[in-house]
Amino acid sequence: MCIMAKREKTSGSPENLPIALKKATTEMMVLHLLREKPMYTYEMMNAIAERSGGDIVFNTLYLSIYRLEENGYVEEHEKVVSEDNRTRIYLKITDAGSTYLDALVREYKRYTAALARVLELE
Repeated sequence: MCIMAKREKTSGSPENLPIALKKATTEMMVLHLLREKPMYTYEMMNAIAERSGGDIVFNTLYLSIYRLEENGYVEEHEKVVSEDNRTRIYLKITDAGSTYLDALVREYKRYTAALARVLELE
């Protein structure tokens, strides 16, 4: 008997759309922030929440950051020990990451423009 693990439902209600969009655009948001300046993970999470007016909130960005690091799109910039003795690892975007971000943004704009035409929003 085969027991399949229950997967999180990703369709069937409008409330799930923001979750899917967040997953699809996380790398773009992280790379965009790092293009502005080196940041540590918690700082990026706060910046995204603040800039989105609280509509985009992350519990963690580590999986996305690990993927970006693995692909050579981000790298460690420096380690800083804070006053409360926490080590903060600042990340920076690489040249390859900047090229990847440009491609992501181009594709995002192309796709959202096409979607607007399908939905007759333009």
